[in-house]
Amino acid sequence: MNTHRPASGETLRQRLLHWLYSAAVYLATPLILGYFTWRGFTDRRYWRGWKERFGLPGARPPAGGIVLHAVSLGEVNGALPLIAALKAQRPDLPLTVTTTTPSGMARARECLTLEAATQFLPLDLPGAVRRFLNRLRPALLIVMETEIWPNLFRAAERRGIPIVLANARLTARSACGYRRLLPQARRALQRTALVLAQSATDAQRLCRAGAPAERLEVTGNLKCDIELPAGLADEGEDLRRRLGGPRPVWLAASTHPDEESRLLAVHRRLQARFPGLLLILIPRHPERAGRLVATIENGGFRLCRHSRLTGDAAANCDVLLVDALGVLLGYAAAADVVFVGGSLVSTIGGHNLLEPAALGKPVLIGPHHENFAALTALLADAGGAQVVGNIRALEENLAALLADPEQRAEQGNAARDTVHRARGAVQRTIAALAPLLNRTR
Repeated sequence: MNTHRPASGETLRQRLLHWLYSAAVYLATPLILGYFTWRGFTDRRYWRGWKERFGLPGARPPAGGIVLHAVSLGEVNGALPLIAALKAQRPDLPLTVTTTTPSGMARARECLTLEAATQFLPLDLPGAVRRFLNRLRPALLIVMETEIWPNLFRAAERRGIPIVLANARLTARSACGYRRLLPQARRALQRTALVLAQSATDAQRLCRAGAPAERLEVTGNLKCDIELPAGLADEGEDLRRRLGGPRPVWLAASTHPDEESRLLAVHRRLQARFPGLLLILIPRHPERAGRLVATIENGGFRLCRHSRLTGDAAANCDVLLVDALGVLLGYAAAADVVFVGGSLVSTIGGHNLLEPAALGKPVLIGPHHENFAALTALLADAGGAQVVGNIRALEENLAALLADPEQRAEQGNAARDTVHRARGAVQRTIAALAPLLNRTR
């Protein structure tokens, strides 16, 4: 393993480009703060941690250990097995987990109360990242997936802090975006000590974007090492009884505004073929649930909301709207079929289909699944998932699965077995990190 750290020397052109990038971030900062303020009116968590976003002291985390950055909820979930392995490998090293979004922070604090300190990553402003690194003095910086922050990477390299991209991926769309900032993105990638890619395709794209080939490895997708909570099957059975027992149930997870009206129309047509059919609708952002109520009720559906669910009320509704985080697994365990949203519209790129697949559920996903292209292809090739090209194909495949318990079982078993065979990324990642961990004191 070559863990050579790049030289910190910069040409005049590189320093000029860095200055222009920093100026652009400064100019964008009022817009970013305005966005946080606006989001805070519907989710007050956006009004917290402002000092940390500028690198100022909040709660003082332990210094001198590992900083692991996971931008949001999905990345935090993917990092949990790695965090457990890091603590087992080096229990003496303090660990600080940073996030960017409030949902990511909530999940980190829920799961890592004893294992790690938590705080928001500062904005990529030179002064903010300088204060952040001066305060924590990390011996190792691990960034999940492909969050490339030029000022953070530059400041870390100048302090001799090895930078690792773990579970790294780069979609074709993101690669095009990085090309617009190619000099800065390329220079940031060149500063890394190690890039651990999810797949060979990701590795090729990252190499073309600037990651040094000699410091790049394919270690697999950490999310495949998911550990489902104990008792989840029992929770699913209990939920199923509360939802009305033998009635057919399908779940639409992580949906977006341009998808929900079409999914409700599909549900209306399928109800004529499957009496008692229930749709569990889980929007990607639960704070949008209030705006969905009128859409659902105006469609003539009997509605229940997760936050107001009592007794067996859901047994008499047509649509169960989930307006909370952290409950998807339980509802997925209770469903017959799961559709993964963000994939019917071209602007999102799909969401994670690992959890329903690991549960042994037949999974459907739309044509726009670039964020999980390798995993979708793996599951589809094994017969554990179906890619539907449009809303009509989604309806046809849903109907086929709802009508055929044997097909559901066959596809669900294939999905679970595929996820099981893909495990091992955590072990490979820890092995790749070993030289860096062993020299850290």
